[in-house]
Amino acid sequence: MRVIGLDPGLRHTGWGVIEINGNRLSFIASGRINPPTNITMAERLKYLYDELSITMKNFTPDEAAVEEVFQNKNPKSTVKLGHSRGIAVLVPALFNLPVAEYSAKSVKQSVVGTGSATKDQVMMMVNRLLPGSAPKSDDAADALAVAICHSHRASVERIWAKNNNNVINRNNSGGNIN
Repeated sequence: MRVIGLDPGLRHTGWGVIEINGNRLSFIASGRINPPTNITMAERLKYLYDELSITMKNFTPDEAAVEEVFQNKNPKSTVKLGHSRGIAVLVPALFNLPVAEYSAKSVKQSVVGTGSATKDQVMMMVNRLLPGSAPKSDDAADALAVAICHSHRASVERIWAKNNNNVINRNNSGGNIN
């Protein structure tokens, strides 16, 4: 299964694609989208939409994971970040992908082991968990971390769902579940 992780931002949106095969993760690609700052908000959002759509077409992920917006001290900045996050959630949905959302704290905890990890610690662990990835920016590393977090959380959910489906199937077929 292929997962795209997205770290939304109006100035820089990181993306990272990984392949999941059982409990093995492989790096596919990563990058950063940098909408020009000298254009209107609507044009920047369109730019982000267009570039994310191209990325989706190029790497054909099966699922997407997006980092949630955190509350800034400046409400205006939070609203702007929310606009870019809306695009980051919308584009995969338009490609009919399931979209999961994770807080920055849960991403850091999943990848580094602590929710208060620094950017340097996240970068180091991404490089360790995905040999050969060498993300060229913090935004790309954060996006790969979101994808890694999703791979851990989603695999547990799939196992749980599979086990529950087996119980349901046995119950529906009259089987004994002792």
